[in-house]
Amino acid sequence: MSLPRRALILAASAALLAACSPSPAAPPAGAGEAPASSITELDYYADEQGSAAWQKILDACAAQTGIKIQRQTVPTAQMLPKVLQGASSKTLPNLLFTDNPTLQQVAATGALTPLDGYGITTDGYYDSIVKAGTYQGKVYGVAPGVNGLALIYNKDLLTAAGVAPPKTWDELKAAAAKLTKDGKYGLAFSAIPSEEGTWQFLPFFWSNGAELSQLDSAQSVKALRFVTDLVNSGSASKSVVTWNQNDVADQFVAGNAAMMVNGSWNLARLDEQKSLHYGVVPIPVPQAGAKPVVALGGEVGTVPVTTGPAQQAAGKVLSCILSEPTMLEWSKAHAYIPSKTATAAKFGTEQPSMQAFVDEVATARSRTAELGEKYPKVSQALADALQAALTGKQPADQALKAAQQASGS
Repeated sequence: MSLPRRALILAASAALLAACSPSPAAPPAGAGEAPASSITELDYYADEQGSAAWQKILDACAAQTGIKIQRQTVPTAQMLPKVLQGASSKTLPNLLFTDNPTLQQVAATGALTPLDGYGITTDGYYDSIVKAGTYQGKVYGVAPGVNGLALIYNKDLLTAAGVAPPKTWDELKAAAAKLTKDGKYGLAFSAIPSEEGTWQFLPFFWSNGAELSQLDSAQSVKALRFVTDLVNSGSASKSVVTWNQNDVADQFVAGNAAMMVNGSWNLARLDEQKSLHYGVVPIPVPQAGAKPVVALGGEVGTVPVTTGPAQQAAGKVLSCILSEPTMLEWSKAHAYIPSKTATAAKFGTEQPSMQAFVDEVATARSRTAELGEKYPKVSQALADALQAALTGKQPADQALKAAQQASGS
């Protein structure tokens, strides 16, 4: 669910051109054989710009490794059902890039192979990124880059109102109220009843000390009340329950919202608006001095259990994709944050608009590290609670109590 930064794609391209029967712990099939000359690959970069940026990465690694890559792309919503069906029928591609929260669910089928069998290590990676790709103590997926959420604000509107970019919840509440006038809202965010809504709420949830294992805790209730109060006070539109993240960006670009919670992939679109002057700061936190805890977004590269030398060839291509030069170019082209700490630090220095996102990765969390394959059910329960509270069907505490019961956690 992301868009690359158009201004950087050409530069990135130029730089790049210069339940299965085998056990997941078994040695990779084809070990010791010569790599195949061709592999299949599946991803969900279906939008035009994202697809073009990813194709450049694959083309560069195909040229570097001498392995032809037969690519298939499906829409995001179709990815997990297709992967689970492929795992059951043993028809998965040789190389798979899937949303990181689905890794444990796919690995639990026995359909993936540990990456250490291809010489891929996690040295230098952020710990949270390693956790996102780990299942039962083994690393089955690694991301070349991740994305996250931050607070994006209209510099002109904040300056005119005499408002500084907020750092705390109290400052965010006050700023959103002051910026709400003339039919325009102070803040926009997505709260649709799906993973997208949960993803946008988690920074408030986790930053307040709540845990997914206890959805109805006092910390969770406080976080939901804070978000609900923004809507009830009129500082955010009641339409947040129907806006996805693209809709939120539409509202911001149109000047209908002075601030928005959104992802790094939207910066390319903002850059296209020559009259729009925006800034980016980390998600505000409950108390001054605290660090925001956002959810890691992005895709992990995996090597499914297949047959023959193609499996080893897929590992070779994945190694290329995870190499630091390729990682850096992918992040530039797609507005992601490199998964290695040193590479991310360099990237933030070179891309000032991405620095807030880079800063947040150090304290970001994997959505599945705590619950593994149980996460999707808990996520949906939390999204439903968000909807119930924001639409006034239930107060926050009752909505979260129902969510806890529904989640079964």
